Amino acid sequence: MISFPSAAMVLTEEEFPDVVRDAHAVIQEAKDAGVHVFGGGIDEDVAPVLVAADGTVTEGTHPQTAQLNGGYTVLDLPSREAALEWARKIAASCRCAQEVRAFQYDPLA
Repeated sequence: MISFPSAAMVLTEEEFPDVVRDAHAVIQEAKDAGVHVFGGGIDEDVAPVLVAADGTVTEGTHPQTAQLNGGYTVLDLPSREAALEWARKIAASCRCAQEVRAFQYDPLA
Protein backbone atom coordinates (compact mmCIF):
# COMPACT_ATOMS: atom_id res chain seq x y z
CA MET A 1 0.00 0.00 0.00
CA ILE A 2 1.33 3.43 -0.93
CA SER A 3 -0.22 6.29 1.02
CA PHE A 4 0.10 9.82 2.33
CA PRO A 5 -1.65 11.87 5.03
CA SER A 6 -3.70 14.88 3.96
CA ALA A 7 -1.31 17.31 5.65
CA ALA A 8 1.56 16.13 3.43
CA MET A 9 -0.07 17.48 0.29
CA VAL A 10 0.41 21.23 0.42
CA LEU A 11 -0.70 22.73 -2.89
CA THR A 12 -1.92 26.01 -4.25
CA GLU A 13 -5.22 26.14 -6.13
CA GLU A 14 -3.22 26.66 -9.30
CA GLU A 15 -1.16 23.49 -8.73
CA PHE A 16 -4.11 21.25 -7.92
CA PRO A 17 -5.33 20.55 -11.50
CA ASP A 18 -1.81 19.52 -12.57
CA VAL A 19 -1.49 17.19 -9.58
CA VAL A 20 -4.85 15.58 -10.32
CA ARG A 21 -3.84 15.08 -13.96
CA ASP A 22 -0.41 13.68 -13.08
CA ALA A 23 -1.72 11.40 -10.31
CA HIS A 24 -4.44 10.02 -12.59
CA ALA A 25 -1.80 9.36 -15.25
CA VAL A 26 0.32 7.31 -12.81
CA ILE A 27 -2.74 5.35 -11.67
CA GLN A 28 -3.63 4.67 -15.31
CA GLU A 29 -0.05 3.49 -15.85
CA ALA A 30 -0.45 1.08 -12.92
CA LYS A 31 -3.76 -0.16 -14.34
CA ASP A 32 -2.19 -0.64 -17.77
CA ALA A 33 0.67 -2.57 -16.13
CA GLY A 34 -1.89 -4.82 -14.40
CA VAL A 35 -0.67 -4.02 -10.88
CA HIS A 36 -3.45 -1.69 -9.67
CA VAL A 37 -5.79 -3.27 -7.10
CA PHE A 38 -7.68 -0.24 -5.77
CA GLY A 39 -7.14 3.21 -4.33
CA GLY A 40 -8.73 6.45 -3.34
CA GLY A 41 -8.92 9.02 -0.62
CA ILE A 42 -10.42 8.69 2.82
CA ASP A 43 -13.54 10.85 3.11
CA GLU A 44 -12.59 13.13 5.97
CA ASP A 45 -16.15 14.50 6.18
CA VAL A 46 -17.35 11.12 7.47
CA ALA A 47 -16.30 10.48 11.08
CA PRO A 48 -14.81 7.06 11.83
CA VAL A 49 -16.59 4.66 14.16
CA LEU A 50 -15.35 1.69 16.14
CA VAL A 51 -17.40 -1.52 16.07
CA ALA A 52 -16.71 -3.76 19.08
CA ALA A 53 -16.80 -7.56 19.08
CA ASP A 54 -20.25 -7.41 20.74
CA GLY A 55 -21.55 -5.14 17.95
CA THR A 56 -21.47 -1.91 19.96
CA VAL A 57 -20.73 1.11 17.77
CA THR A 58 -18.94 4.15 19.19
CA GLU A 59 -17.57 7.26 17.53
CA GLY A 60 -13.82 7.44 17.07
CA THR A 61 -11.05 4.90 16.62
CA HIS A 62 -8.76 2.72 18.69
CA PRO A 63 -6.96 5.00 21.20
CA GLN A 64 -3.56 3.93 19.84
CA THR A 65 -4.49 4.66 16.22
CA ALA A 66 -2.78 7.64 14.67
CA GLN A 67 -5.01 9.85 12.57
CA LEU A 68 -5.84 8.10 9.31
CA ASN A 69 -6.64 10.36 6.39
CA GLY A 70 -5.32 11.24 2.97
CA GLY A 71 -5.00 8.98 -0.01
CA TYR A 72 -3.82 5.48 -0.70
CA THR A 73 -3.12 3.11 -3.57
CA VAL A 74 -2.97 -0.66 -3.29
CA LEU A 75 -0.81 -2.37 -5.90
CA ASP A 76 -0.02 -6.06 -6.40
CA LEU A 77 3.74 -6.06 -6.91
CA PRO A 78 6.44 -8.74 -7.00
CA SER A 79 8.93 -7.03 -4.68
CA ARG A 80 9.65 -4.19 -2.28
CA GLU A 81 11.89 -2.66 -4.94
CA ALA A 82 8.94 -2.54 -7.34
CA ALA A 83 6.83 -0.90 -4.61
CA LEU A 84 9.49 1.75 -4.09
CA GLU A 85 9.58 2.48 -7.84
CA TRP A 86 5.82 2.98 -7.93
CA ALA A 87 5.98 5.08 -4.75
CA ARG A 88 8.53 7.33 -6.47
CA LYS A 89 6.15 7.85 -9.39
CA ILE A 90 3.21 8.56 -7.08
CA ALA A 91 5.29 10.91 -4.92
CA ALA A 92 6.36 12.87 -7.99
CA SER A 93 2.80 13.10 -9.31
CA CYS A 94 1.30 14.09 -5.92
CA ARG A 95 4.20 16.39 -5.02
CA CYS A 96 4.51 14.79 -1.58
CA ALA A 97 6.30 11.93 0.13
CA GLN A 98 4.61 8.54 0.18
CA GLU A 99 4.62 5.81 2.80
CA VAL A 100 5.06 2.20 1.64
CA ARG A 101 3.55 -0.70 3.58
CA ALA A 102 3.29 -4.40 2.78
CA PHE A 103 0.21 -6.52 3.34
CA GLN A 104 0.76 -9.99 4.71
CA TYR A 105 -0.44 -12.64 2.30
CA ASP A 106 -3.46 -14.57 3.49
CA PRO A 107 -4.25 -17.52 1.22
CA LEU A 108 -7.82 -17.68 2.56
CA ALA A 109 -8.65 -14.02 1.98
